[in-house]
Order: sequence, then C-alpha cells, then structure tokens
Amino acid sequence: MEEPKFVRVEIADRIATVTLARPPRNALSAPMMREIGQVFTELGRGDEAAVAILASDFERVFCAGADITESERRYTRRELLPEESLTDLIDPGSVVRGCLAGIRDGGLPVVAAVGGACVGAGAALVGCCDLVVLAEEAFFSLPEIDVGVLGGTRHVQRLVGPMKTREMALTGRRVPAAEFYRLGAAAALVPRAELAATARALAAEVAAKSPLALRLSKESMNRVEDLPLDEGYRLEQDYTARVSRLDDAGEARRAYLEKREPHWTWR
Repeated sequence: MEEPKFVRVEIADRIATVTLARPPRNALSAPMMREIGQVFTELGRGDEAAVAILASDFERVFCAGADITESERRYTRRELLPEESLTDLIDPGSVVRGCLAGIRDGGLPVVAAVGGACVGAGAALVGCCDLVVLAEEAFFSLPEIDVGVLGGTRHVQRLVGPMKTREMALTGRRVPAAEFYRLGAAAALVPRAELAATARALAAEVAAKSPLALRLSKESMNRVEDLPLDEGYRLEQDYTARVSRLDDAGEARRAYLEKREPHWTWR
C-alpha cells in the first residue's frame, strides 16, 4: 500500500506500533479508516512483527470517533469521490467494518494504549483489540445517539458487557478508565506518563511467544467467542491439534523442559 497519511507505523523488536495521527483529535474519516484496516491486514501477512500496539499521537485524545462532518455525506450521498468505489455507494458502512476487521482479524495480537478520550467508533477500535492498557485520565463514551447516528455498541460489549454498554449508548455518559478497569476491560491502569512503557512491556511479553502460535491463538479465540461452550471447545481442540504439529510447538516444549529461551523458526 502507499505510505499512510493518517497513521504512523514503526517496527522494532518484533513489535509494530501503529499510531493514529490525524489532527486535531483523530476523528475517523473514510480514508483514515481504510488505512487502519490495510495497515493491520498487511502487518498480519508479514513476518516483521509478532504483536502490535495501537496508540495515539495526541496525549489527551485517543480517538474522537467517526468524523461527523463526512458521515452525513457518506450515508446520504449519490456521488462518489475519486478514492471511492461502488461498494461505498451501495454499502456506506463497509469502510467502517473493514477498519475494525483489520484490527480484529488481521492476525497480530493488538495492545490498545489509551491515554485520553475514547469516543464512539474510537471505543469500537479498542473493542477490537486483544489487550488494553489505560491511562488514569482516559475515558470512554458512546455519544452517537446525541448526534443522530448509532453504532459501536457490539464492540464495546466485548469490553464491559451488554448492560453497561446499554447505559453508555442510551445516555451518552462518559465512563472513566477506572470503571473500565474495574469491569475487567483492561490489563493495566496507570498514570499517563507510564502508558507507553506499560503497553510496550506487555507487548514484549506477548512477542516472546511463538509468532505462529500467537496468530492461531487469536484466530481461535475470535472464532469461539460467540459459540456455545461445547462447540467452542471442540473448535479450540482443532486449533490445538494444528499448533501441536508446528516445529515451533516442539521447540516450545523442549525449551520449557530444558529451562531455556525458545528459538522460533516460523515453521
């Protein structure tokens, strides 16, 4: 893909840091959402990174949600912009789903590092991630009902459950990061100054695992999440069989028994 304009990607030590960078508040335009989806999809197809961090370029705002200045045009338009296709005309929500699917289904485990306001579709971005680290100053809200739209609730249900999500969606209230942490949505709640280091330490812990096992583990958890218990566990057993046949699985067992660090071959 072309060099993205609204996100920045840096890879070091098998950790990809994807930073949202659309001034002033990371409002999600259609071009930005396309970039996010494409970036995470391509990272998952490559072998440079084993895990990703989703962060913001702005201290007090993680993501202000969908750019409402373009939302009305997207849902009511009859003309196409040069970068759009007939899909955008027939199914104007496809660009949003593609963005979220890039994170959730892109292959790499993703750690969200949320340091500030996380609003609407921004909360949905976090709901697509696998691990979450929150700054104490952060907050979440679903104010769509106040601006004439809906959305984001299904992804936020993954973070705080259906009833808290209903409260957020029907009232538009802000919920502080501490409440999200109390409800089990985050792995850590830290001062803002410690956010980046905490997220990176967590990502490094994940990156030390077999990169193939990580991908299969994420895919397995995505697929079983909404299945009944017996069906979900049966599918998980299938993934266990797939992982156990990998060379890296044998190396994991040997390294554990020999009390040494494993050496992954991506096979």
